[in-house]
Amino acid sequence: MDRAGVRRSLSADHTVVGVFGPTGSGKSSLVNALSGTAAARVAARRPTTSEPLALVWGRHGSDELLDWLDVRQRVELPEGTPLVPGAAIDDGHDDVGAGAAVRNHGDRDQPSSDAGTRATGGAGSGARAIGTKAARRDSGGADGAPRRGFLRRLRRRPAAPSTVHTAPPAPPAEPSDSIPGLILLDLPDFDSTALAHRGVVARLTGQVDVLLWVVDPQKYADAALHHDFLRDLATHEAVTLVALNQVDRLEPEDVGAVTASLSAILAGEGLRNVVVVPVSARTGLGIDVLADQIRALAETRAAATRRMAADAARSAAELVPFAPDQPIRPPSEAAREALGDELGTAAGVQVVVDAVRSSYRRDAHAIAGWPVTRWIAGLRPDPLRRLNLRSRDLAPELRTSSLPFAQPAQRARVDHALRVFGDAAAGDAVEPWRTSIRDAARGTADHVTDDLDSAVTGTDLETGRRAWWSVFGVLQWVAFAALVAGLAWLGVLAVLGFLQLPAIDVPRVEGFPVPTLLILGGLAAGLLLAVLAALLARWGAARRASRVRRRLLAACSRVADDVVLLPVAGEVQRCNAFGSAVRAALSGAENRRWGQRVGSAGGVGR
Repeated sequence: MDRAGVRRSLSADHTVVGVFGPTGSGKSSLVNALSGTAAARVAARRPTTSEPLALVWGRHGSDELLDWLDVRQRVELPEGTPLVPGAAIDDGHDDVGAGAAVRNHGDRDQPSSDAGTRATGGAGSGARAIGTKAARRDSGGADGAPRRGFLRRLRRRPAAPSTVHTAPPAPPAEPSDSIPGLILLDLPDFDSTALAHRGVVARLTGQVDVLLWVVDPQKYADAALHHDFLRDLATHEAVTLVALNQVDRLEPEDVGAVTASLSAILAGEGLRNVVVVPVSARTGLGIDVLADQIRALAETRAAATRRMAADAARSAAELVPFAPDQPIRPPSEAAREALGDELGTAAGVQVVVDAVRSSYRRDAHAIAGWPVTRWIAGLRPDPLRRLNLRSRDLAPELRTSSLPFAQPAQRARVDHALRVFGDAAAGDAVEPWRTSIRDAARGTADHVTDDLDSAVTGTDLETGRRAWWSVFGVLQWVAFAALVAGLAWLGVLAVLGFLQLPAIDVPRVEGFPVPTLLILGGLAAGLLLAVLAALLARWGAARRASRVRRRLLAACSRVADDVVLLPVAGEVQRCNAFGSAVRAALSGAENRRWGQRVGSAGGVGR
């Protein structure tokens, strides 16, 4: 994926074709035949190619791309140079085509003549000598007779007698055979005795846009090629070409059999749609067919995009074991309610509810109870004040309660609730997503504790007075006043009788003295009001406790949603997005393979 990001930022006008192959397969000869130059060194000594060589069609924008590829040896072909423009004689000399500029990395600002001198090792002759020699070779020699190029001769040569594989026709070419931005890389042997060469090949197989594998009839089934490279590139068949070189060494009737054998091996490795092109760099057989394949990729300028898609498909195939088969559903409503209830229990909701109930009855008795005994309520501590839930000197969001959140029992309950919720949210997720989802839930334990305390202190506990308390309080005082008046009246009468003073006539009602009626009436009314107030206080306390319980549980549920559910849901969404991306990459790769298969079948039918 890093490779795709860097490649997208570089030249989109160039298609980089890497020429890979084992020792002695004729990669350099094939590069010379395709380019119509002798830029690639050809010799009997192995290994011949010690570092990558780039043949560049269209220099503009290629320097940054080649710097990223770390290719220092570069041959720039003149504008309008076509593929297979003429014969490239493998005579062992280091000549290049007429007008080509040979540069080393870092020489881009030097004149072409100097660069040519450095590349060829000559002194004094420069690029002009190279150009003159190449021009004589292209013009036919000393007698001035014109020489016909490979492209013209190959068009007159009969086709090779092979019916096993027919390359699909290339898109209609422009009237000119010139090719758009193309970089052809001649690379070291992947089975070279120099370990550094294998490292270069392994690196560039992951960087080039098109992989052109060159094999020969003797080593086309080499295990090092198929096991170490091609088998791992089964998703890259859209950007893979295979050239069976040196077919001139085979009998004409054996070419088809060897080509079919190589195709069967490739199909067994997942490269069913890769066309094997039989070629001979020495005689020119099949060079024009291979050039058409390269030209088609370069003209569409889609090779880089196809390579990125292939890399994505390969990465997706490696990530399939870690992707869920089906999208994971968000945590269910039942799991969320269970989490809220467990957090409410850990937050001490029941303790607060009991305190609210007791505080209501205490306050009601202190106001509406019998005045003779109501002072006793003042001796009992306020349950809400003991929990620091009746403070009025701070805003609710700044207050902290005295609930035992930090005790081991409460922390263990919170951890258990988060663990159960994480397991329910993970569902059938595969590793490492299952562990990741569970950790997302358990990682919120510290925040949950603080937020639960804030939720409890910020909940309206309805600590205010009720209106009926005052009504009962007034009535109690009236009854108490009647009791006191009756007792005072009888007391006065008793004092007068003790002092043998004249008695005062006491009014009577139905024969009962009024003082006695006041005492009995005040006492009975006070006790009756006290009992009625106690019953109403019990009923009102239950209702208040029920409302407070709902508020506290709702507050705990909000904490569960905001602190626990959000990170867990985010992790579930990441897991589902990962699975969707993997499936989309695999589906896109399969669709592209199907399209290529249909296109190849259509090309063969035509």
